[in-house]
Amino acid sequence: MSVSVAKNTFYLTAATIGQKILAFLYFLFVTRVFLKEGTGAYFLALAITTIFSVVADFGITSVIIREVAKAPEKALILVRRALGLKLPIVILSVVGAIVTARLLNYDSEIRLLILLACAVMVEDAISLLYFGVLRGLHILKYESFGMIIGELITVAVGGLSLVFCPSLFFLVLALVVGSFFNAIFSASLVVKKLGWRAIVPSPEDSGQLLKVSLPFALAGGFSKLYSYIDSILLSFFISTGAVGLYAVAYKMTYAFQFLPLAFVAALYPGMSSLVGKDQKRLAEIFEKSFWYLLLIGSPIIFGIFAVAPDIVNLTRKEYLEAVPVLRILIFVLLPLFLDFPIGSLLNAAGRQTTKMVIMGLTAAINAVANLIFIPRWGIGGAAVAAEISFWFMFLAGLYFVPKIVPEIFWKKVIWLAAKIIFSGGLMAVITMLLRPYLGFIPVVLVGGVVYTILIFATRSLNVNQVKESLHLIAKKKSVEVYAKNSPSNS
Repeated sequence: MSVSVAKNTFYLTAATIGQKILAFLYFLFVTRVFLKEGTGAYFLALAITTIFSVVADFGITSVIIREVAKAPEKALILVRRALGLKLPIVILSVVGAIVTARLLNYDSEIRLLILLACAVMVEDAISLLYFGVLRGLHILKYESFGMIIGELITVAVGGLSLVFCPSLFFLVLALVVGSFFNAIFSASLVVKKLGWRAIVPSPEDSGQLLKVSLPFALAGGFSKLYSYIDSILLSFFISTGAVGLYAVAYKMTYAFQFLPLAFVAALYPGMSSLVGKDQKRLAEIFEKSFWYLLLIGSPIIFGIFAVAPDIVNLTRKEYLEAVPVLRILIFVLLPLFLDFPIGSLLNAAGRQTTKMVIMGLTAAINAVANLIFIPRWGIGGAAVAAEISFWFMFLAGLYFVPKIVPEIFWKKVIWLAAKIIFSGGLMAVITMLLRPYLGFIPVVLVGGVVYTILIFATRSLNVNQVKESLHLIAKKKSVEVYAKNSPSNS
């Protein structure tokens, strides 16, 4: 577990950095070709199918990761049972997405895009399951490869469309092609490891798997609901163009979500194997995850706040209305980043029902806040609603952590968080003061140097921790050694 957390974090982080860079550049290309109405229609179609993608998975993948990590010898049986349950659920999710589009009275173009995006949803459901099996076996390098190749295929097909025949239909078709590669690639890897029967569904114990998966499914459903309900309500209360404006701020904020996702993807199987067995190491890894996510999240949050006009200006000038929205929305990343290890800990400890309830309340708070604030403040109201709901989710989850891992040194964690956030805030002030004189790119580089100096000056990071991080990957040292050298234990 110790080695795999380090190596898998490296593989997946490297791949997701590449993938998100490609996806972000691709999105900028889309916004420069289409007006905000076109961007809004594209984003709205994907929002609908993304919500129903949770139905397509139904929390099954999370259960498979956990159970395969605990009992690798049962991987074949587990994946066959999961496949037998997942296939009919995928069909229901496609029907649900199509019916929802009609109930919301979207025009024929958006309904066509949603229908095509359903193919992406089906393919992603397949690859999610098979990559989940590999995650449970602590093998993430192939998923990392698939992530990059799939994105390259999507960007290549979509890019050609944008250059020669700009069409929202072809943009979604590009996603279909990229997702198809990953579905075939992931399935072939699992077949190679477990045998051809890994693609043969089994109805055995479907009811039991459904019961265990339900809390994960509801939690995932609530997650997608509070992530995309704002876009749906913006289209209802204002217009598709408002969705396009909000999409710019949304994409520029959540483009960085890959950082905690990559870390936790490797962390979750390890946490599952430590719960109830080694509480001290579990506490050390949890503290280390907080430190890591704060360290990388702070410069992103405060940096984007400082240069928001320059970032939005990378799109068309008509999207500049999104600048104040981005400056509000970007602070969502702080509770969002820190909630990832909390959610992983709750799920690993079998407290998925607790997490489900928290996410359900978060979704309810988000929906009510959007209903209140969007009619009053437009797209800015959607950003405020996101802030309120994500801070609730983080604080509610944090309340249960000491009940699972009482060994955590909270005073040191809080003091460390204060120093890192102070460093990020001071960097933002300096960056905003220098921005008119230096320009966009130079001031970003200066801001990075300032933040680095500040985190060393405040002892949020030291040379020994940097060396241990490098050795953890290169020399395969244990996470325990690294955790003991983390700031929360110093």
